[in-house]
Amino acid sequence: MAKGDPEKPKGKMSAYAFFVQMCRKEHKKTPEVPVNFAEFSKKCSERWKTMSGKEKSTFDEMAKADKVHYNQEMKDYGSAKGGKKKDPNAPKRPPSGFFLFCSEFCSKIKSTNPGISIGDVAKKLGEMWNNLSDSKKQLYINKAAKLKKYEKDVADY
Repeated sequence: MAKGDPEKPKGKMSAYAFFVQMCRKEHKKTPEVPVNFAEFSKKCSERWKTMSGKEKSTFDEMAKADKVHYNQEMKDYGSAKGGKKKDPNAPKRPPSGFFLFCSEFCSKIKSTNPGISIGDVAKKLGEMWNNLSDSKKQLYINKAAKLKKYEKDVADY
C-alpha cells in the first residue's frame, strides 16, 4: 500500500543521484553483466570520489535545475491542493466530558505530586477517569452536552 498523496511531486535529486543514474544507464548498455547492487554502488561511490570538480559540475547543474523544478512543482501542488487554513474566527469545538474532568483535576494532581511529568499527569487522569463511577462520569458528560451549542454556532457561522 502506498503512503501519502500519489499526486505529490517526487523529491529533488542530488548531484550524486544524477551521477548514479548516469552510471546505471551506462551499465544497462551491457545487459549480459548481472547487477550486484552492493558492488555497483561501491564502484559508483569510488568513481564519484575520484572525479574532479569540473566533472562534477555538470551533475551539480542538473541538481540545481531539478531543485528549481521541484520547488515550482511543490508550489503548484500546494495551491492545487487548496491547503485549508483554519479561520481564527470560526467557533471552537467544546471540550468533551473527559476534558472537563481533566481540567478540574489536573491542578490537584500537579500540587500533590510536584515535579511530575505531563505524560504521568495524563496517565493518572486516564486512570482516575476509568475508575470513576458511571454516575460521576455522567455529570461531566452532561456538562459537556450543555456546552454543545457548537453545531448551531457552526451553522450560524
